[in-house]
Amino acid sequence: MHYDPIKELLGRQFNRHPLLRKLFYLLLDILLLRSWHVRKRLRRLSSNLPPSASVLDAGMGFGQYSWWMASNFTKWNITAADIKSDQVADCNAFFSSAGMEERVYAVEADLVTWSPPGHYDLILCVDVMEHIEEDCTVFASFFKSMNHGGKLVISTPSDMGGSDVHSDDDESFIGEHVRDGYGKEDITKKLMDAGFNSVSVSYTYGVPGSVAWRLSMKYPVMMLSLSKLFFILLPFYYLVVMPFVLVLNFSDLSISHRKGTGLLVIAEKSR
Repeated sequence: MHYDPIKELLGRQFNRHPLLRKLFYLLLDILLLRSWHVRKRLRRLSSNLPPSASVLDAGMGFGQYSWWMASNFTKWNITAADIKSDQVADCNAFFSSAGMEERVYAVEADLVTWSPPGHYDLILCVDVMEHIEEDCTVFASFFKSMNHGGKLVISTPSDMGGSDVHSDDDESFIGEHVRDGYGKEDITKKLMDAGFNSVSVSYTYGVPGSVAWRLSMKYPVMMLSLSKLFFILLPFYYLVVMPFVLVLNFSDLSISHRKGTGLLVIAEKSR
């Protein structure tokens, strides 16, 4: 299943007014469990970063993480990069309407060929590396563009059911993925080879998170892929499932997982 057409349709609907876009960001923060894990880790890391940290949101997508960081860490300077020119233009228009254009700016960039010009204290990369074949090239580029003591935060599917692949016969739920997920050892070695000398990898989307993902994302996307008429039914669907999704997301965030379909990776450039 190709996910991008549905994402683009959602983006167009919520891009009609800045208030709708803010509502869209709020819904993404509630529905996407990865956002819960990423925001929790960013809050923890913030005390170890300079007050006016230089940040790269690598593969910003709709720009929700850049918006969240700019709203919660008002002295951070954020560069948001994405390969899609329309999303870059949309994000810059929104950031300008919100009066944030001096602190957050979007640029069009292919992470494989782009050499980030800054020296970043933090690089955030959420749901991006599973789309990029040349991941080692990107990891090396991240390392070169970071300050000493800089932190890299990656959220990506794991090889334990990420992309909803549980056996050799399964196909990825998202057709745009070039890999179904990373193993802990695999991504650690690639980051160490790129130069990072401190890498911590933990599982996300354990049992409660996997159930929440199916309720909040997989089933609605499957419905929308069948017919756009399901947009009419979505609010009623979410009214029913949201209490369960919130409890499951909170449970996933609160416990340590021995395995999971997602990975949260923290790497540091300490030399």
